[in-house]
Amino acid sequence: MSVRRRTVRHVGAHVSIAGGVETAPARGEEIGANALGIFTRNQRQWHAPDLTEEQTSAFTSALEHSGIPPEQVLVHASYLINAGNPDPEKWRRAVDALREEALRVEALGLTLLNFHPGSGLGIASEEETVSRIADAVAEVIDSTTTAVLVLETTAGQGAHLGHTFEQLAAIMRAAGDPERVGACIDTCHILAAGYDIRTPAGYRDTVRSFADTVGMARLRGVHLNDSQGTVGSRKDRHANLGAGELGLAALARVIADPELPDVPFILETPKPELWGREIALLRGFADGSVDPRTATPPVLDQEEQGDDPG
Repeated sequence: MSVRRRTVRHVGAHVSIAGGVETAPARGEEIGANALGIFTRNQRQWHAPDLTEEQTSAFTSALEHSGIPPEQVLVHASYLINAGNPDPEKWRRAVDALREEALRVEALGLTLLNFHPGSGLGIASEEETVSRIADAVAEVIDSTTTAVLVLETTAGQGAHLGHTFEQLAAIMRAAGDPERVGACIDTCHILAAGYDIRTPAGYRDTVRSFADTVGMARLRGVHLNDSQGTVGSRKDRHANLGAGELGLAALARVIADPELPDVPFILETPKPELWGREIALLRGFADGSVDPRTATPPVLDQEEQGDDPG
């Protein structure tokens, strides 16, 4: 296998916003990131205080200081949002929350808002759920100005949609406005959903399928995670790079693929202590300075393991 092409990538991790969203860029700097994943609020609550002018100004200044381009920041919406909910009142609550998230993205001078498409909860059909999600996306786009709604691939647990590229494409077609609707590939999720990217042939088939259904121009982000579950497991369980079923060779194939556009590549791996080393490894795969055939997964040293709560 050869992935030794020189590919420049924007790589980062989904960092904490403890102390305020304006603290996130400095955390990105600390781990050597040139891309960033964040929430803009407490993702476990429906409502959040409005961002103040002081917060937005501080965030903008911190982001500029970090050198991370605004277009390489991938905001993640709250996990509470289910735009496919068949209950009208709960669907309305989800749409309003998604709009609030989009407005926060715009207030921070950002563009990309990633979210999980939604679930019909085993009550509604796939077609009905696709329609509800598309209606939610269209309504939020109509009531905002610049935010791009980014549908994330899912592992397919329960009745969650987004585990096939065809489902994402159907939502996009129904929502309209291709400039403001995109997709995010999560490497853990697609493996769990049944896309076997562990071999060169399987990876190439997967990329071709995405390009033919969703369209490569619609790719707006990649979540780079190894997977605790194997292909088709439908389990959303992230693992650190090289510590799961995907392995370093598959992840190197993704980050070094020149067919993928210049989008934020974001780690959501479970040990933040390793993010700096994982980012450096991925950057090495991308620019050809590290050979995945001889690379070893980053691991915690003995002192770090002693500090690990478990």
